[in-house]
Amino acid sequence: MVTLNRIYTRTGDGGETRLASGQPVSKSDARVETYGVVDELNAVIGIARLHTGQNERIDAMLGRIQNELFDLGADLATPYAPEPKWEALRIVASQVERLETEIDWMNESLKPLDSFILPGGAPLAAHLHMARTVARRAEREAVRLMEGGETVNAEAVKYLNRLSDHLFVAARRANVNGVGGGDVLWKPGATR
Repeated sequence: MVTLNRIYTRTGDGGETRLASGQPVSKSDARVETYGVVDELNAVIGIARLHTGQNERIDAMLGRIQNELFDLGADLATPYAPEPKWEALRIVASQVERLETEIDWMNESLKPLDSFILPGGAPLAAHLHMARTVARRAEREAVRLMEGGETVNAEAVKYLNRLSDHLFVAARRANVNGVGGGDVLWKPGATR
């Protein structure tokens, strides 16, 4: 566990921070940027949860996901080299599989798509669509980190990929179950 007695330390005033390994890096480092977007995603999901209302199962899933996003942040903040002197917290395959199971459950009651969906509808759906786009950005940042020569947990990238799908299906379900009246569909060329 982490104990925080002081919130500000002034150690980052010069533009540097430390990874979980203790290694000093710039706050603009690709690894810091990646777990920073994961933190942003967590905050967006927190806002979405303000709108879950009576949808206790969706709220419970989102609450668990928020906790897992802290795990993911710890994973991304801990480089593989040098090898940590402790067992690093890493995202595991079962977490990805659980997202897939939940996607399947949410998708069972939804009509097949016959158009792309515009973000909107019920407040919960709109916020989940925002979270979905932030999840995609986090995934792109993780891939960019890998392409830059850093080792990234493959399950972490899979988790982000699946999470954006999860948030998309949850948004669709929120529009069916909420005050959104169903999916907001794209009408190609409708305003020409």
